[in-house]
Amino acid sequence: MPASLKKPLLIDQFGRTVDYVRISITDRCDFRCVYCMSEEMTFLPREQILSLEEIYCLAQCFTELGVGKIRITGGEPLIRRGALDLLDKIGHLPLLDELVMTTNGSQLSNCAEQLKAAQVSRLNISLDTLKADKFKHLTRTGDLNVVLQGLEAAIKTGFKRIKLNAVILKNRNDDEVIDLVNFALKSDIDISFIEEMPLGVINSHNREEAYYSSDEIKADLDKHFNLEKITETTAGPSDYYRIAGAQTKVGFISPHSHNFCSTCNRVRLTVEGRLLLCLGNEHSVDLKSVMRNSNNDTELIKKCIIDAMAIKPEKHEFNLKEQPIIMRHMSSTGG
Repeated sequence: MPASLKKPLLIDQFGRTVDYVRISITDRCDFRCVYCMSEEMTFLPREQILSLEEIYCLAQCFTELGVGKIRITGGEPLIRRGALDLLDKIGHLPLLDELVMTTNGSQLSNCAEQLKAAQVSRLNISLDTLKADKFKHLTRTGDLNVVLQGLEAAIKTGFKRIKLNAVILKNRNDDEVIDLVNFALKSDIDISFIEEMPLGVINSHNREEAYYSSDEIKADLDKHFNLEKITETTAGPSDYYRIAGAQTKVGFISPHSHNFCSTCNRVRLTVEGRLLLCLGNEHSVDLKSVMRNSNNDTELIKKCIIDAMAIKPEKHEFNLKEQPIIMRHMSSTGG
């Protein structure tokens, strides 16, 4: 029976049903994006992160609790050894409706077909600029041509849908929003524009000064495109519009300007095994300890997940004027 047809078991104190889990399988990445990481990062030692077998066990537990959608994230998930085998196992869980993945695109040229075979149905690919020099500056280590080749390979492989994720920063890449939408149109893919999340301490820019709101982006786009509001909702936080006469959807993820917490259906599993109940708060449960202290007792694990819903907070309280109260970087949060 698909998870979507099962009685929901994960309901928080505000009546929201959790049916979507984002699972980070590594905190490491081959890029060092300025809004995501510090230039010099200290990553978790191997003994502190979940094994692939533990991640699979937890994914199975979530599906047995009514979760229908799992997103695999990182860091960059595809740089972890054994990632493709893990994806294949998770993708074939009988109660899972959909397996999707977020990636920076650097590895797609070599493994797009394997991802499709592993039942990954949709991809989100990070792409903040179409200018090679700016891409190098924003990612510190990335090569735009490699990512574009990976995107082309993914399109040819025939995923159900591909979406670009673009974090927009004032005076960095806000002048490219029209070009990015035109690129999505030409490629027949979707795109979401994201307001920067104030997670972790960074040294590359002042987040308040770099803030460029979704309303500003939409105003820029309205001058060039006829954006039609889409009434149907999706599993994620994007507020979507469709470009008139095209299949391309344009989304806005607006944690600052248009808080989306009231409809939150998501939790995150970090690579060190924390069940994170909110992106912008530290409410969490240590599932790794539960697993390792109980010899992988799945009934106890599932009870802990159910009980954790009681501490899922109502909303986050991001404040760009202050130093982040959330010290973990986005790369260790899990997308």
